[in-house]
Amino acid sequence: MLVLARELGLPTGDPVVVKDGSNLLVHLRPAPVVARAATTTAAVRGPRVADHFRRAIAVSGHLAARGVPVVGDPADAPPGPHLVEGVVVAFAAFVAHDPDWRPDPASFATLLAELHAELRDYPGPLPARGPLDDVDAALALLGGPPELVARRDELVARWPELPVQPLHGDAHAGNLLGTARGPVWNDFEDTWRGPVAWDVATAARSRLLDRAAVVARYPAAGLEFHLALRELMAECWALAARAVAQPR
Repeated sequence: MLVLARELGLPTGDPVVVKDGSNLLVHLRPAPVVARAATTTAAVRGPRVADHFRRAIAVSGHLAARGVPVVGDPADAPPGPHLVEGVVVAFAAFVAHDPDWRPDPASFATLLAELHAELRDYPGPLPARGPLDDVDAALALLGGPPELVARRDELVARWPELPVQPLHGDAHAGNLLGTARGPVWNDFEDTWRGPVAWDVATAARSRLLDRAAVVARYPAAGLEFHLALRELMAECWALAARAVAQPR
């Protein structure tokens, strides 16, 4: 990614890793740009990972145009996604924030409801099964563990019929940044078209938020189902990440 950044004319003399998780995030200091390289996400999602990056850029742009505070495109580089020696990379603007800031649960729920209102008329194509696609891909990578497959099948059998709309997709507290200008939404890589209960369940499961306070402020039909789906997806991702890190 550094080679590409330099080809684009970005000063990258002091890069620093921001996060090494499902993706590798690097602040390309002194450039005000963060590079996101697909790592575990690429192993699980395969070629689909570029579509995830592409949708994140499109949804962020839609929201920014409506005045929603989001992490947007960098001023000095095309956001991508780019393919660099087989690795999918995207660029975003660096947003200075307080890593120790924690949102109030009720305020977070209110901001999430407001975000959903702004997302509702997003016109672009989005997946219809978002988390289930990831569960299926992770299960395939893991060789189909029977207990997890059975839980997946049980959830699919009782998939609820609920109104759907564009979602954040990964609306936990870590994806709302505390900045000098207020909270800023980040990371729309997992956006999909589903019930708002998915985002509420994701927020409610966040270790940084009180579940009862989130749900009290933003009750959503189908919450228990989506809590179970979120739990399954989290387990599948954790096992997939371990398998990728420790190949046989």
